[in-house]
Amino acid sequence: MYALIYDEFDPAKREKRVISIHKTRATAEKELKKRQQRLNKRVWECYTRIVWVYDRVHKGDHITPRYFDTWAPGEKIPAGDRIPDGD
Repeated sequence: MYALIYDEFDPAKREKRVISIHKTRATAEKELKKRQQRLNKRVWECYTRIVWVYDRVHKGDHITPRYFDTWAPGEKIPAGDRIPDGD
């Protein structure tokens, strides 16, 4: 399950508020674009990101990093987001 979370990228603020829940990354991306348009801001100005959630959560819940990851298990990571192999 994917979620949009509010993330100020502040290490001191570990709990992230769940903005919305989605079955696919595609629907989460659509919602992120709508949020950008509503706020009239760029993605990094919205303090919002898409994450894979390991347990069932609901809109308005607060979750910590142990409950989510940037990519779903087995999900293909785009080349620009991968960590280099060390070559």
